[in-house]
Amino acid sequence: MLALLALGAPGMAWAQTRTQQARVSTLGVLTSTNPEPTLGFLREGLRALGWVEGKSLVIEVRSAEGKPNALPGMVAELVRMKVDLIAAYLTPAVQAAKLATNAIPIVMTGAGDPVATGLVASLARPGGNITGMSGTTAELAAKNLEIVREIRPGVSVVAVLANTADPFTKPFLGQLQLAGRAMNIEIRSVMMHGPEQYEAAFAELVKAKVDTVILQPSLPRKPAIDLALKHRLLLASPSLIFPRAGGLFAYAASPKDLALKASVYVDKILKGAKPSDLPIEQPTQFELVVNMKTAKALGIAIPRSVLVRADEVIE
Repeated sequence: MLALLALGAPGMAWAQTRTQQARVSTLGVLTSTNPEPTLGFLREGLRALGWVEGKSLVIEVRSAEGKPNALPGMVAELVRMKVDLIAAYLTPAVQAAKLATNAIPIVMTGAGDPVATGLVASLARPGGNITGMSGTTAELAAKNLEIVREIRPGVSVVAVLANTADPFTKPFLGQLQLAGRAMNIEIRSVMMHGPEQYEAAFAELVKAKVDTVILQPSLPRKPAIDLALKHRLLLASPSLIFPRAGGLFAYAASPKDLALKASVYVDKILKGAKPSDLPIEQPTQFELVVNMKTAKALGIAIPRSVLVRADEVIE
């Protein structure tokens, strides 16, 4: 009997391992704006870590496409589905996930100043069910303003299209106001509820003869880029997705680096780690990307001082 039990123990362990391996995990992805290319980079990172979509992992994507009022309903759906983990991109999505659940782990794939916005207690000890990657810091907004002044040395007024639904808006605008005062540039905040306000906002800027604008990254990019081209306004945004989507320039954290590192958090948590035990990381890779095609369309000359520092120049 003992011999049988001894022989059976390895078999039982093998069966348990097979059961664990056969389990399919479900990852909910919640985004404030278009999920690409962040979702693609997240998938890339998970594949490198051995996850096979459709076999060991199912990914459920919910994107608000710039409509913040849609986020609560989308995250509620993910909670009802009992996903194993939620990966949330940009601050409004992380906030919506936090309000919806304190049980399901949440991995940030980029959220601005998560301590300042109240998402976590601290970077070293986030507590609760949230961890992951801190995204673009408020200080980077000021860096983009410095580059704006290099491109337009005589600029005296810069409008900022700010997201009313984003907790990151307060520190974002705060840093721009500080930088603006230091550079003797007036910062005019234009609070946006959604893309449906863009037409009226841009028309008002043209009427007021404001030709330089900064877009908060959690607002939809494409309609703003199209209107900036239509009205020949300089439009910048501290998001590297922005110039690659046709915007003029951006200095920001690498979205690929953020998403690949976020995939490591997802992997660890799905394998049993607790979010509260995983310190939040800050971005370490920053890039300056300039879209010269857009610059030529706008008739804007990009100084050599900017071009020589650019990590990527889109022709």
